[in-house]
Amino acid sequence: MDGHERERKRRFDVIKAMRVFLDFEASSLAEESYPIEVGWAAEDGSCEAHLIRPAPAWTDWDPVAAAVHGLSREHLRQAGEPHEEVARRVLEALGPHELFASAPSWDGKWMSVLLRGAGLPRHALRLRDSDEAYREAVREALCDRVSDDELDDVAAALIYAARRRVNVDPPRHRALDDAREELEVWRLVRALSLEEARRRRG
Repeated sequence: MDGHERERKRRFDVIKAMRVFLDFEASSLAEESYPIEVGWAAEDGSCEAHLIRPAPAWTDWDPVAAAVHGLSREHLRQAGEPHEEVARRVLEALGPHELFASAPSWDGKWMSVLLRGAGLPRHALRLRDSDEAYREAVREALCDRVSDDELDDVAAALIYAARRRVNVDPPRHRALDDAREELEVWRLVRALSLEEARRRRG
């Protein structure tokens, strides 16, 4: 381990792991699709977004998807950051944290494409479903107030209520906006769960 790696590990050791909600926009939903934008929002309020300049081998493009996210290949070529730089930033910024995504199978695929395209370990970061973060927030607040059998139903009701209050219609379909929305749902689920815990204490 060289000096740079030791310093990086030391910084990770002192960073408090947080929940971070992440989202990708992509060229399409095809097997050969690739990420064109990544954004994330952390529970401490910090956030980042990066447009990704496609690697030369990334040629897939779906005009229907482009109409949804509003990004063109020409704009990505002009304003996007090199995919290697974005991949290194993602790994550096998110390595210590718990990562959540609303569609972890898709977002995980695009994370893998990004990391692999930069020559980095494709499984270096693991994404969990945002619903898991929401249910954990409910359990943390209510674990001693409701039975295990009741907890799932209470969690479902609180998550549904939070989503109805936060979700934007129509969806924005930009990475940072979507990540922030997931974070706001988590914050509201946690607040509603604490309210429910206080109510049950009487």
